[in-house]
Amino acid sequence: MKKSIYIIIAIVALLAIAIGRKNATTEPHWTKLQGSVFHTFYHITYEGAADYSREIDSLFRAFDGSLSMFNDTSIISRMNRNDTTAVANDFVRTVFDKAMYVSARTDGAFDITVAPLVNLWGFGFKNSDNVTREAVDSILQFVGYQSVSMSDDGHLLKQDARTILDASSIAKGYMSDVVADFLIGQGVENYMVEIGGEIALRGHNDKGRAWTVGVARPVVDSLQQEHGYQAFLQLTEGGLATSGNYRNFYEKGGKRYAHTIDPHTGYPIQRDVLSATVIAPDCMTADAFATAFMVMGREKSLEVLANETGIEALLIVPSANDSTQLEVVCSDGFGKYLKQ
Repeated sequence: MKKSIYIIIAIVALLAIAIGRKNATTEPHWTKLQGSVFHTFYHITYEGAADYSREIDSLFRAFDGSLSMFNDTSIISRMNRNDTTAVANDFVRTVFDKAMYVSARTDGAFDITVAPLVNLWGFGFKNSDNVTREAVDSILQFVGYQSVSMSDDGHLLKQDARTILDASSIAKGYMSDVVADFLIGQGVENYMVEIGGEIALRGHNDKGRAWTVGVARPVVDSLQQEHGYQAFLQLTEGGLATSGNYRNFYEKGGKRYAHTIDPHTGYPIQRDVLSATVIAPDCMTADAFATAFMVMGREKSLEVLANETGIEALLIVPSANDSTQLEVVCSDGFGKYLKQ
């Protein structure tokens, strides 16, 4: 009798182990990675148990060695110093080509050569009281995307040796794409990669639903208080980036000046767009166009969107009737992404 009981217990135990193993293989496992990189933070979520943190850290280092202006030995830093031995790798070439494309499509509102003007005004426009028209004009002589090109063998060609490249307005979006491409190469079908607020995603979240992304409501009051989200978006593929100059501004002579520099004039600009959220096939493209739309303003941005295939945007602007209130303006195809 005891032997029969032991046999029954053994069978039950084996069944329990078998069921446990089945659950372990059929229930999807999700991995979350987070940390800091490029003076910002990243959050990466993907379906799968494999830990790719070492491989992704390696990508970050390679990226830093290619496009970081804070790394004196990076390829872009050496190009800026007119080092003739500096040759573009795939990272540098891809960013440069995309920058040239978006610059041409936005009449130079996006400009990878604008860094000297940004440096003149200083972070947060701390140098604004000392900036003169003469200083701006002298820098404008060597700022302009049309003054640079890249040879077939990867050498940066400049019309003026003082011209420098700054990929910071496009780099986080591209790095999100680089990590996303790596995950795809590992067979990952569902993921969200977010670096400094720029997002590349695919598939669904851990609940089997489309990824939901919130668009922050711009701060327009003097206390700069948070006001939650203006809208929520649902996506299953592509890149998303938001640019906003509502948190970084200064006031002078009763006017508000944003952190966006107009490459054409060399001065800070405050258009009627407080925030631009762009959805594109890849995050790098979204990042670049979102930056450009802050310079272009509502009407010109909508004109570009009407002629740009695969690009949609949500613009947050002050209400025409009450500048303390907000309005949302969307491109024709953006509505399908809005979560009701």
